[in-house]
Amino acid sequence: MKNRIFQDYIVYDDTEPCPYLPGEIARMPLAIPSQFMNGNEADRRFAAGQRRSGEFVYTTDCPACNACQPIRVDVEKFRPNSSQRKAWRRCVPMITAVVAPLTNDQRHIDLFNLHRQARGLERESPVNMESYSWGLGRSCFSAFEINYFMADRLMGVAICDRGQISLSAVYTYYDPAFLAYSPGTYSILRQIEYCRENQMRYLYLGFFIAQSPHMAYKSNFRPHERLLGGQWTEFD
Repeated sequence: MKNRIFQDYIVYDDTEPCPYLPGEIARMPLAIPSQFMNGNEADRRFAAGQRRSGEFVYTTDCPACNACQPIRVDVEKFRPNSSQRKAWRRCVPMITAVVAPLTNDQRHIDLFNLHRQARGLERESPVNMESYSWGLGRSCFSAFEINYFMADRLMGVAICDRGQISLSAVYTYYDPAFLAYSPGTYSILRQIEYCRENQMRYLYLGFFIAQSPHMAYKSNFRPHERLLGGQWTEFD
């Protein structure tokens, strides 16, 4: 069976408990891309709300819920609020950001599992080398990671997919011991800075979900746009 928008080949299409909202049923068909993912094609897919898990792509198609709203920031329009400026000023002198190829090693996996545990996901089995590599350590897009170091200690990682004029923030994880530095906020600001430095217009932040505390914070980056009814709508 093919994806009707991009003619991708669907390899998994079933309902499952929603990973974001308790009690909801999710449907996120996984597909093998049918086209070579150059920068322009990546931009087109990001703009359609498409995400990836490893080398597969997906969009939400849930049977009775439309809470997931793709969200992006036009980096030229974005203006940080006071708390975001404060987080940036605090982190810049302390944190070194290093752009690197996607990495699959035990240090990254241990940090990823530590972050999951802090988010209350310890009920799930810890990620191992195989599952980390399958989900984050490879991509059908041009991909890289930004490693965040405080002194010589790896304290956070941002996984990114790149298009010609846009960047997709796939996943950020960090050591909860550094929570006081607002590492999640800093990571988004750092990725916005990357876009500006590389003449890229949009940073895609995945899904905004108003009812999920882990996903609702994305609306604090303003102005931003959300994909509603097939159209990108700006929110000031």
